[in-house]
Formats: sequence, C-alpha cells, structure tokens
Amino acid sequence: MSTSQLPSEPPVSSADAATAPSPYAQALGAAVVELDPGLQRYFSQVPDGAVGRGIGMFEIVGTPRRWLWPMLAVLGRWGVLFPVHEVEVPFTIENRCTATGALHAVRRFEFRSGSREMIDEVSTRNGRVVDSLGTGGRLRVAFEADAIDGALVLRSTAVGIRLGRLRLRIPPAAAPLARLIERYDASSARQHVRFTLDAPLLGRIYEYAGSFAYAIEPENPA
Repeated sequence: MSTSQLPSEPPVSSADAATAPSPYAQALGAAVVELDPGLQRYFSQVPDGAVGRGIGMFEIVGTPRRWLWPMLAVLGRWGVLFPVHEVEVPFTIENRCTATGALHAVRRFEFRSGSREMIDEVSTRNGRVVDSLGTGGRLRVAFEADAIDGALVLRSTAVGIRLGRLRLRIPPAAAPLARLIERYDASSARQHVRFTLDAPLLGRIYEYAGSFAYAIEPENPA
C-alpha cells in the first residue's frame, strides 16, 4: 500500500459552511442543474438547525458469498459494511451539515439480527467527492461525480484506510471499484439508490439497492 494520502478538505469556518454549496454541488459544478429537481433538493446543503430525514426499504443488502463475511464483520464494527445477505430491509437516513460544511449521514438498517448503523461524512477536494466512512473515518473513498439523465452517478477513483495516525492508499490495481447511482421518481416521490462494490478478480463483493422518501425538517420542531 502507498502512504500517499487521499485528498482532504481544506478548513472552512462555520459561517462559510452555512452558506457554501454542498460537497456534491461543489463536485458537480455547473452540472448540478442537470440533476432531477428532487435530487437537487437531496444533494443541496442541509440548513443550519435542520436535518434531512429519509425512510424506505432496501430490496437487497450485502453479499451471498459467506467467505467474505469475516472481513465484512470487521467493517461492520467500524460502521461501514455488514456481513449479511438480506432482502426487504427497512432503513432510515439522517443528513446533517457539519461545522466545516461536510455532510454527515447516519443510515440505520433494520436487519433480522438487529439494527446496525452505517456512518459517513462527505466533503469535497479538487473537484472530487471524498467520503470518509465509519467511526473515525477509517475508510476514505474519492469519487468522480457526474449528472447523467437526471441521476447522480459516483465512481470511485481512490480508496484508502486509516490505521492509527497512518493513512494508506490501496494501489489502484488492487482497490475495489465502488459505484453509486441515485435517481428520483417523481411519480412516487421517492428516491432510488443503488450501490455496488466490485473487486479485481473477485467481481461483486457487496451491494445495496432500494428507495426512500425524504424531507428536510427542523432539528427540534417547536
């Protein structure tokens, strides 16, 4: 593994964070207007004092390849991916803007074995979305962002892992490829998401796909 670091976000004051475009909008630039209006709402900055809440159902989560589950169990303890292969999984998501302008998200999966949380924080650097996943941002993935036919399409370009104070970048030839597609269905007023993770030589090692309804609400309603 290379010790070269993935891009990290520059410091942002809390005042600037409240008015700055969201990390997704910054990465897309002028192409942000090509997103479906429903997605523009979701990928805009969450206002100070508000929270974006979604509730829905994943049609599938995980992988049937059980020999991968021990590795996924480690990632599960970090709050990244989980050793499961389940269908019809209820889930919720909460998005908040941090003091630095990053977007902090908590996804709660209602597996048959109990609730599990996937945590991530999205920022931007040099025109790329940078997603720090898990407790303490143990896994970091850089994505190229595109707006295609109204959908947001993310494709990973670099993957790194944090071990203590050391950040290691996985060599491109060995790094898994993560893809995420989010689109909005106006007829049902629901957002559809599909995430896949493919490893060299191994193929598909993880996925989730489903839909949810989303709204931005006051953090503490009167």
